[in-house]
Amino acid sequence: MSGQPASQDRELLRLWVDTWRRAGAELDEIRRHEIETADTQQAVRQMFGTEGSLDSSPPRTTSGLVEQQAFFARFRTAKMRP
Repeated sequence: MSGQPASQDRELLRLWVDTWRRAGAELDEIRRHEIETADTQQAVRQMFGTEGSLDSSPPRTTSGLVEQQAFFARFRTAKMRP
């Protein structure tokens, strides 16, 4: 008698796993579609409540990498001092 409930539990578990496997694939497709079709500027405006301030700033002339490396050099020099 103890084999019947265990067998039913395994079957329910298998069905549960199969259901989530199918759902996972569908949810991945929905997520991928939402990411591909998202309007990034509109999303940023909605998150931060800024209207037009993103478009009004001048474009950056550098990536900031040079400034970052200079910061790291100063930090490294400061760490080497006694």
